[in-house]
Amino acid sequence: MKLMALGLLAGLAHGAEPDWAAVGEYALRLLQRYIRIESVNPPADARQAATLFVDELKNAGLEPKLYTSHDSGKVNLLVRLAGRDRGKRPLLLLNHFDVVPVDRKMWSVDPFGGIVKDGYIWGRGALDMKGIGIQHLMTLVTMKKLGVAPSRDVVMLVTPDEETNGTYGIEWMADNHFDQINAEYVLDEGGFGTRDILAPGKLVFGIAAGEKQVAWLKLRAVGTAAHGSQPIADNANDRLVRALAKATAFEGRGRAHPLVERMRASAGGKMAENKYTNAIQKNTVSLTTLRSGVGEPAKVNVIPSVAEATLDCRLLPGVDVAEFIAELKAVINDPKVSIELISKPADPGVSNPDTPLFAAIARAIRKEHPEAAVTPILVPHGTDSVKLRKRGLLAYGVTPMVLDLATAGTMHSDEERIPVEEFKRGLRIFWEILKSDF
Repeated sequence: MKLMALGLLAGLAHGAEPDWAAVGEYALRLLQRYIRIESVNPPADARQAATLFVDELKNAGLEPKLYTSHDSGKVNLLVRLAGRDRGKRPLLLLNHFDVVPVDRKMWSVDPFGGIVKDGYIWGRGALDMKGIGIQHLMTLVTMKKLGVAPSRDVVMLVTPDEETNGTYGIEWMADNHFDQINAEYVLDEGGFGTRDILAPGKLVFGIAAGEKQVAWLKLRAVGTAAHGSQPIADNANDRLVRALAKATAFEGRGRAHPLVERMRASAGGKMAENKYTNAIQKNTVSLTTLRSGVGEPAKVNVIPSVAEATLDCRLLPGVDVAEFIAELKAVINDPKVSIELISKPADPGVSNPDTPLFAAIARAIRKEHPEAAVTPILVPHGTDSVKLRKRGLLAYGVTPMVLDLATAGTMHSDEERIPVEEFKRGLRIFWEILKSDF
């Protein structure tokens, strides 16, 4: 693989265009190798994945550095490519090594096989976000090999634990090595291109200028323990079920964010028709775990005195989490049901889309897709960018691929995959962005 990379990039003139067919095939095989590394979080052991990146970067003549946070063993990778204007603050390419767990029996292929089938590359992390990570990596490697300097310094940071709040990754790097990542702009994961979501039949690329804030809650209902043969009114399970019915229907009193209103205008009233845009436009509450019962395994004939559930709440920017919880508690209206905030929410803020970089992103996308509309959006999920927006960095989420709803829905789900040709096209889009003056 290393010799092939040298061969396909060697001998080309300074500033020449890459051989995109060769670069695309090499990148695809590299992504297959990356997917085969089971960097599941937990435990978020990224050492093998980091080695893959280090080898490619060193082979290109770059000098990656590894940062291990605390004594966790969790590895962050940082590398810098010098740009034409060293006086400008850098552009930060941000991606993560870790992926969420899988339920193997729900997959038709090996989720860690990196299999290419039916025009897609399949596997955990293909979409979130090993595919983008390889696009970032290959853009830097290709530029370095061809002697093509980006308009400003480009720093790539790969973190080990984005899927669990970034304590040992972006948060630790920002607290301890901010001088290394203090960029003007950030490109992270986020919006993508689709013909199905914002305007049916029209290709629209959403660029994530912000995201919903994450608030994880634990509901705990208490009651009286009893024999299962003797139904009682003070049943903790019954209390929890009633509370959950109210909680999952609750949206709070927050007003729509201006970016949501802009998206609604673009969608012509279609936003509620699919789960992605429906989730963007309002506060949402999802039931994620339930815990109840007495004994291991739980006794069927015992009514427990305690029942618990967790809720994944995604709130619009600007919503006060404490006020939201107070409103939810009032709606549940049961003194025997408590609500505990078990995450550390932070208002993610919104990055101004009226910038030279956003314009460069739009130009790069339209070079590949002349018919595309490019618009800023909010995304319903959380990313590492939230930790950087609060420090004043302008962060955009760019997934430079056209996806249908079925494919987009495989993120954190079964049968995760991305189209091979869109993955390769994304390499060209990132190349154009980094070459642009912004």
